[in-house]
Amino acid sequence: MILRRFGKNFESVEVDFDARAMTEIGFRRDHTFSIPTEEFETGYTRVEGAELTAAASGTVQDEAEQAVLDGLRSELSAFEARGEEGDLVVVESQQGLDYPKTREERRNIIVEGANRFAFHWQIDPPLKVGRYRRAD
Repeated sequence: MILRRFGKNFESVEVDFDARAMTEIGFRRDHTFSIPTEEFETGYTRVEGAELTAAASGTVQDEAEQAVLDGLRSELSAFEARGEEGDLVVVESQQGLDYPKTREERRNIIVEGANRFAFHWQIDPPLKVGRYRRAD
């Protein structure tokens, strides 16, 4: 389960990575789990952390951007799957501070004698996540 802090609670979220959105890397509350911050901080300990990133290239801008977001989603899913039963994954990146963004680099290339663009997308800064386990 993936959690993100909203005010005084940690709440479960769904991944919402969309190349067409203003904020491409998003998480939407799913309202299935919520725990007060104080209870979470005393009841769970951080056992692992990761900085997730991805990169993709292509000649179609939207496809290349969606590919980098799909790569990040895959990295997040793999991180979540490596945990034990009952572990919680927490999005530690904070809005306005170190929240990940998609970055584009555009180059001119020549394809069959015509000028075209080649797009390279990457996630920078990385998405910071942590794995938390119930403290015993």
